[in-house]
Amino acid sequence: MSYKITRRTDAVPYEAPGHYNMCPTRLHNPGDVNDGRITVGLSHFLPGGGCQFGSNMLESIYYIIEGEMELTTEHETTILHAGDSFHCGPGTQKAIQNNGSVSCQMLVILTKPGQA
Repeated sequence: MSYKITRRTDAVPYEAPGHYNMCPTRLHNPGDVNDGRITVGLSHFLPGGGCQFGSNMLESIYYIIEGEMELTTEHETTILHAGDSFHCGPGTQKAIQNNGSVSCQMLVILTKPGQA
């Protein structure tokens, strides 16, 4: 298959290790298209929800669609608002937390190192 359309009703919930008070949904996997390289998900964080401080071995982009998330890295803590994004390389230590009073929707894009 050379393309894939995912309808909002077809997003697949999955378990995300180290995450809490949230529902991650998978929109696209690398195997969905020929020579695919990216994983795309939409995560819904309840107030108080987040991810523990740690890293993964994937290049990552977080884009805030709605709400806000507190982002903590080894060097700083900042608030990401709707329309803000965060891009990090493999092995980057970080944590996120929804300290707001409304749910946050965050688009997550992941690639393996060395892939475009």
